[in-house]
Amino acid sequence: MNFEAFVKDITDNKWNVFGTEVYKDNTLIHTWGDTIGLHEIYSATKSVLSVAVGIAYDEGMIDLNRSVVDYLPKDRTEMISDKQIDLFKKITIERLLTMSVSGFDFRAEGDDWLEYALNSRIEPEKREFNYSNISTYLAGVCLEQATGCDTGEFIEKRLFKPLGIENYEYGRSPEGYFYGASAMKLSVRDLSKIGLLLYNSGTFEGKRIVSKEYVDIATSIRQMNREGGYGYYIWKYRDGFSINGKCKQKCYILPNEGLIITYLSYIDDDSHDLLQSMEKNILGIVSEG
Repeated sequence: MNFEAFVKDITDNKWNVFGTEVYKDNTLIHTWGDTIGLHEIYSATKSVLSVAVGIAYDEGMIDLNRSVVDYLPKDRTEMISDKQIDLFKKITIERLLTMSVSGFDFRAEGDDWLEYALNSRIEPEKREFNYSNISTYLAGVCLEQATGCDTGEFIEKRLFKPLGIENYEYGRSPEGYFYGASAMKLSVRDLSKIGLLLYNSGTFEGKRIVSKEYVDIATSIRQMNREGGYGYYIWKYRDGFSINGKCKQKCYILPNEGLIITYLSYIDDDSHDLLQSMEKNILGIVSEG
């Protein structure tokens, strides 16, 4: 491992990386840059929501195999057509978590995202990977109905507090629901805590926060895609898994190697240079070509 070479690549290439750190066997061994300031984590927010769903699942508050209609606000489902209700009855919470609902647009629009989502032309019989912020937004709405607690507050109390995460921001939909798909700010250090929780099968500093059963399911391949597989808002990565945000916000968890690598960046392009540098200098993997 050559962490210094990784940092040199970042600085020499002027990649817009805010900070990075590496853990080996639960111990922080390398750190560089701003690891305590808040930065946008974009779709890494989805993985945070996944853990919150797991906590509710463990306590019997939400059944992943039940229809989303069982958890959506009744006053809202009563406003859509019987045809739409019949379609949504075929969609389970698990389908939302695996992004396997065909027909959802990438994001909701307008002033009422729930109305937009519930009028989507979904095809429940067609199970295929369809990456959509609507799936995550609806999962957050369902979680609120299932727990009787605002999803943002549930995450604060049941996840962030036991992890010692004190500084954070998160966004809401126009109607006031926890967004879930994006709009969260965390530090590198605190995103690493989510990674450590998953790495340790649901425990943090010896305290159980979410079950090993849920973590094992959420981090395994539940839906295939061209990137190699997807769990419950968590991506397959090599022999481990990762938390991903769109502008290269990353937490790679590699249990077999005992490694967690986290970095927050704002690099809004399709390049793989930062990833290749990390793999070469931290993991010792040199990409072909």
